[in-house]
Amino acid sequence: MVTLILIIIGIVVFTVLMVMLIDKFLPQKMKPIISIVLGLLSLLFAYLIYESITGPIRFQEVKEERFAKVINTLKDIRLSQEAHKSVTGKYANDFKSLVSFVDGAEYTITTQKDSSFMRFNKAFGIDMPVDTVIIDTLGTRAVRDSLFKKDTRYKNMMNVPGVPGKTFEMKADIIDKGGYKAPVYEVTVAKSDILADQPKDLLSRENAQVSVEEVNGTHITVGSLVQVSTSGNWPPIYDRKGDN
Repeated sequence: MVTLILIIIGIVVFTVLMVMLIDKFLPQKMKPIISIVLGLLSLLFAYLIYESITGPIRFQEVKEERFAKVINTLKDIRLSQEAHKSVTGKYANDFKSLVSFVDGAEYTITTQKDSSFMRFNKAFGIDMPVDTVIIDTLGTRAVRDSLFKKDTRYKNMMNVPGVPGKTFEMKADIIDKGGYKAPVYEVTVAKSDILADQPKDLLSRENAQVSVEEVNGTHITVGSLVQVSTSGNWPPIYDRKGDN
């Protein structure tokens, strides 16, 4: 905003000085030509001012629309990875195995209830009740139906929305946390890939974002390879726009 104000002040001062110089020093026959040139320059400056105001607004609209689509896909990946860990005990390291898992894996549906039975206690010489938990298997349910119902969008969840030919980067690992071997994963995509066709100065400004209302840093990411976390680095506003 300060830069815009300085530009406007500079244009006004320049215009006033030029008018004074034309009126004082130029021959009468040259004045119409100079007036036309000044008029064209005024139109150019007006356009530049208009772009300086509306450019960031358009960028913000494009950014939010594209980020929302990317984040929704990252949520699908997170759901799929959490299901993979629930069934196999670890995260998938690549999209081929993750899609294959969603396509064919099943959850085991169980129920459990508290119970007890009598057991002879040698110390007391009598039968005494012992508490236990009975787990019954009720059946199975396809992971695909549980997560996506009849929607097949998971088959393309490796592709970055709106960026033809670009796929998310995904890695999985096992890290040591206080002696506990914890499965972790991370999925990421660069903002510069999502906004490749946008003005470079606005993209540079976006990559330097530090705000609780924005996606900070140069990438949009879910999960972590150094922390036990399945969170994304986007603000809550993108969850309110349409969570899974």
